[in-house]
Order: sequence, then C-alpha cells, then structure tokens
Amino acid sequence: MPATIHTAAAWLLAAALAMTGLGACTERTPEVATPAPTPVRLATVTEGPAAPPIETTGIVAVRDEQRLSFKVGGLVQQISVREGDAVRRGQLLARLDQTEIDAQVAQARQLAEKADRDLARGEALHADQVIPLEQLENLRTQAGVARAQYEAVRFNARNASITAPGDGVVLRRLVEERELVAPGQVALVVGSADSGHVVRLAVADRHVVRIRRGDSVSLQLDAWPGTAFRAEVTQIASAADPATGLFPVEARIEAGDRQLVSGLVGRAQLAPGNGTATLPHVPLGAVLEGNGDRAVVFVVDGEVARRREVQVAFITAETIAVRDGLAVGEQVVAAGAPYLDDGDPVAVAP
Repeated sequence: MPATIHTAAAWLLAAALAMTGLGACTERTPEVATPAPTPVRLATVTEGPAAPPIETTGIVAVRDEQRLSFKVGGLVQQISVREGDAVRRGQLLARLDQTEIDAQVAQARQLAEKADRDLARGEALHADQVIPLEQLENLRTQAGVARAQYEAVRFNARNASITAPGDGVVLRRLVEERELVAPGQVALVVGSADSGHVVRLAVADRHVVRIRRGDSVSLQLDAWPGTAFRAEVTQIASAADPATGLFPVEARIEAGDRQLVSGLVGRAQLAPGNGTATLPHVPLGAVLEGNGDRAVVFVVDGEVARRREVQVAFITAETIAVRDGLAVGEQVVAAGAPYLDDGDPVAVAP
C-alpha cells in the first residue's frame, strides 16, 4: 500500500512539472507599441511686409469736394437741389433775393454815369483853360473809381447765385429758403462725379513718419463684408490736427464697379514702405512657446515633425513675422502643433 501511494505522488509531481514546462514554453516577450502618427495640417511660409501694418479707421469721401457759397450776404430765395441729387455743369443750384442787389447795381451805375459826365465837362473846361490840370485829373480819378465800383457791384450780383461747377452730386445742403446768410457762408457741398473716392485716415506721430505717398492700403467696409478694397496713399499732412493731435492721411480707393458713397466707415491697414522689404510670415496657430522674441514652430521632415526655434519680428492680426529661423516656402504645422514633440510621426490631413 505504501508503494502505491509513493507511485501516485511521483506521477502527480511529474505531471505538475510537465505543465510548468509547457507554460514556460508558451510564454512570449511583450512587444513595444509604435505610437500612432499625429494628424496635423500644414501651412506654407509666405512672404510679407518687414514692418508691422498700421491699423486705423477712416471715412470714405468724394476726392474733390467743393464748398459753394454766395459772394454777398442776403436772403436765400431759392434752393433747387437736395442732398443726393445729381447735378450738371452750369445748373442753377441756389440764388439770393435780388431786390437789394439790383438796387446797389443801379446806384453804382448812376454814380459811374455821373462821374463820366463830370469828366466830359472837365475836359471841355480844361481845353478852354477854365479849370487847371489838377482839377481835371481829380475828375478822371473820380470817374475811374466810380466805374470800378460799378464793376465790383455787378460782379457781386452775378455771384448772388450758385451754379454747379461741374457734373457731380450734392453731398450736403446747409441752408434753407428765406434764411439769411452771410457773405462766404457755405450753402452747398458738391462732390465731383469724375474725381473718384478717397478714404480719409488719421494716424499718430509715430506712424506718420513711416508713411510715404504710394504706400498701399487695404480697406474693409461694412457695406461689403469680406471684400478688401485696395487704396493708395496720395496725401500726407505735414501738421497734426489741433483738435485730435493726429495727422490726416488720404488714400485714393480703387472701387471698380462698386458705387461708393460719402460717409462710409471702414477699417484700414497701411503697409509702410509699400512692401519693398519682406520677411517670412506664418499663421498664428503655428507658433508655440513664446518667450520675448523667441518662439518654437514644427516643420515636417518626411513623415516626422521637427522642432525649430525662430525669432519673432512682430505680430499682426493673422500672422507672425519671423526674422530668423524660417524661409519662405517651407511647410510648418499650423494645426496640431501643441500635441507634438521633436521626432513624432505625423499624418498630414488635407
């Protein structure tokens, strides 16, 4: 009986050892998992201005605005146009009551005629040696003065009405009928039809010194959302506006077939230097770890991302200008860069 027990125990021990060996043979070494490529989107490094743009707001206006007024004062008898009306060259726009003016013309004419008669008598008397030469010369002077006064009054009478100096549109009507106006008081503002439109801007002193005639301007108007109008600087003030301390700048707009009107407000970006010097520009989302003028971008090398340090020149609303570290035409990671380390595999998404 004891021999039987020992035989069974040995058999069980052998079976256990066999099972242990089988388990050891079937156990495998675990494999290291390869990280999945990070999906990214790329952007091409573009060429942009080497100086930050000047951003400001401006008002659209007709380039040539004429402020029309009466030469003399008086009561307004007629205003024949309203704001927005189109006018033609020579068209009567407004006139004063002529009663007083006609009386002044008649008085000056009578005085001139009397002076001419006095001079004619003086010439005859001097020929007969009745009056001296000095008295004759005084009569000549009086006649000349009377004729000059008559011409001045006639000139004022002709300018007691306002006619359109050219084809255009009425921008503002500043007086009404039966209103008493002073000499030179502006009654109408007319914009020339063929002079085009400008945007009038105001910039600070630190900006005006960078602007030159011919610099390009990009203009956004609320009336045409998403459309960028191109303009060109044509006038730069040499003195600041005393009321604001800003320097007026005027740029002519290339409107194409769009019908601009005075008073539109727009946002303008001026490019100082007209883009003569350039720097590489990248999207804002491509730049990481900003520290002073240093930052980091990722460029794609084959199928992996490479970390690269760059020097930042300035930041605009949409891009960052890079002074050193990138070249125009390179591909940078514009979306997905925060999830990358140097050497990580990437999958470029369309």
